[in-house]
Amino acid sequence: MTAYQPPGEPGAATGPAHGSGPARYDAVVLAGGAARRLGGTDKPGVRVGGRPLLDRVLAACAGARTTVVVAAPRPTTRPVTWAREEPPGGGPLAALDAGLHHTTAEHVVVLSADLPFLNETTVDRMLGALRTSGRDGVLLTDPGGRDQPLVAAYRAPRLREELALLAGRHGALAGLPLRRLTAELDLTRVSDPVASFDCDTWDDIATARARIREHGHVLDEWISAVKDELGVDLDVDTRGLLDLARDAAHGVDRPAAPLTTFLVGYAAAQAGGGPEAVAEAARKAVALAARWAQESTSEDRPSADQQQAPQGDVAPDATPDTRPDAG
Repeated sequence: MTAYQPPGEPGAATGPAHGSGPARYDAVVLAGGAARRLGGTDKPGVRVGGRPLLDRVLAACAGARTTVVVAAPRPTTRPVTWAREEPPGGGPLAALDAGLHHTTAEHVVVLSADLPFLNETTVDRMLGALRTSGRDGVLLTDPGGRDQPLVAAYRAPRLREELALLAGRHGALAGLPLRRLTAELDLTRVSDPVASFDCDTWDDIATARARIREHGHVLDEWISAVKDELGVDLDVDTRGLLDLARDAAHGVDRPAAPLTTFLVGYAAAQAGGGPEAVAEAARKAVALAARWAQESTSEDRPSADQQQAPQGDVAPDATPDTRPDAG
């Protein structure tokens, strides 16, 4: 796991091995918006389920051969290539164009950085529909039937072609709305009210935080958050581990405890083992648990006089990244 990589050549950042096969694709994540409806808060850094929204989106496109994030660099749980639109703050079309310059795959997944419920299954579904449809792109629609062009998969050559035409027609891409692009493309639409849910307001953030604590979601969310925090890239057999813990302890009523203990031990082993490694991994998990609990017991929505743009690209509630390879 790396904190972040500076901008580089196409293909400089890679995902898991399965992203390099016949189904390979690249991903562009737009993470540089002003978040005015959040009072200027650094939205990609806002945590849902203990994890920054950006990291949640990066996990959903982990199969990408190259993942480009268009924003100022920051620590992330997965390796990415960084890009910046010209001028900074020039809007989604300028940002998309900047991101595409670092991609080479025929298919590109384009995502915003505020999608708490997006997962790899949905990304694969969009890519599958794109490959079989013969269209220029596949995008999700929200419960109201509205297009979500930043939860989509496109044919990269068509995006480049239309972006070049728009730039020639208007002199520049800065300030142009996304609909100028999508209106020129032949698109397939897929309804997905869950994966298309984005966080534009503090009410949206509260809804997302509440949903992941619902029965049937909370344990998977917690384990995913622990794995990100500890840098554990491992498919955990949750049911098997729970059965083992139940048999060993004659019944488990707090399943997060044994699973977290296992991940702490695994992370310590990756770090070379020993008391110091165990203590450091345990400290991180304790800190994550404290953040997790704080979300459900305190209100971190800023007051009216606090809702002002933060300095630089750091969220008001950001804490120093203490992962071993952060920074």
